[in-house]
Amino acid sequence: MKMKVTCIPGDGIGPEIVAEARKVLDKVCSEFGHEIEYKDVLMGGCSIDATGVPLTDEAIEDCKSADAVLMGSIGGNTSTSPWYKLEPSLRPEAGLLKLRKSLNLFANLRPAYLYPELKDACPLKESTSEKGFDMLIMRELTGGLYFGKRSTEERNGEMVAVDTLEYKESEIRRIAIKAFDVAMKRRKSVISVDKANVLDSSRLWRKVVEEVKKDYPEVSLEHMLVDNCAMQLVKDPSQFDVVLTENMFGDILSDEASMITGSIGMLPSASLNDTKFGLYEPSHGSAPDIAGQDIANPIATVLSAAMMLRYTFDLDKEADSIEEAVRKVLEEGYRTTDLVLKGQEKDFTLVGCSRMGDLLAERIINCKN
Repeated sequence: MKMKVTCIPGDGIGPEIVAEARKVLDKVCSEFGHEIEYKDVLMGGCSIDATGVPLTDEAIEDCKSADAVLMGSIGGNTSTSPWYKLEPSLRPEAGLLKLRKSLNLFANLRPAYLYPELKDACPLKESTSEKGFDMLIMRELTGGLYFGKRSTEERNGEMVAVDTLEYKESEIRRIAIKAFDVAMKRRKSVISVDKANVLDSSRLWRKVVEEVKKDYPEVSLEHMLVDNCAMQLVKDPSQFDVVLTENMFGDILSDEASMITGSIGMLPSASLNDTKFGLYEPSHGSAPDIAGQDIANPIATVLSAAMMLRYTFDLDKEADSIEEAVRKVLEEGYRTTDLVLKGQEKDFTLVGCSRMGDLLAERIINCKN
């Protein structure tokens, strides 16, 4: 297969971790007989420095012309960087919001998987972490409270703020279809999270999800109130496969899920539109304090590349080979510094960003070869 991928290395550690993801992807192509055409574009602080804006129209067109976008990270130190003295519309993160809108990326996928080798870093009690977990939170990204009408005004002598939570049936249906499609690639279970005991928007959400379920007889569906879901994530995260939810609930729950994995440096993500197109990026930030030191953890970006192969290109075996390579490297005791608890340094082989990429690439194997 020939693939066309636009890369956004970005700021901070972004160029380092994207370079390692490309190294692993190139090994996948060599093993499985594929070809990737890359094109790099600027976004974030580096784009501000070069063009005066966080994302140019030309860069957007380069992204639209690709099959997928692989991104590192953007932004810098919000306290000291001159980028954050600019008006909000010209700051680095404005480029990402503009890109999501331009590409109609309405579905955000954030896996949360606890590797057995990292269970000591999980903050949950041992009897819970020993069971492990492997979930994916499917968050609606362009609707709901964050995008509804809002106002702040004085009424009868006091200030009143209003945020409107609104969802259209079509918005719910398209994210539900994405969730069930992804569940078919996993363990065929969807838990839809809402607040249907209180909110009209959640009652509509539940109704539409039930309708979509009829087209997926192999997938089980359970409804769960968001407050209960928050409790269950720390009580027994192993019960979750695909978690489907709206924008604000997904924002909160995905951060909770990321915390219980032990390290944000292991967490990939994907944002998809209504085609196979997707933007793939690690869940962590640009970490400007360690940029250029070759100590960043590239695994989240490498796993984002695996998601790209799985969800945009339907190359499940190739994605599996990357995920298996990550497991092997961890089993063999290799760690970047963020994966080692204080006092355990002697128990592992500490490696830098580039060396971790080498190790992962070396372990990519096509079982048919």
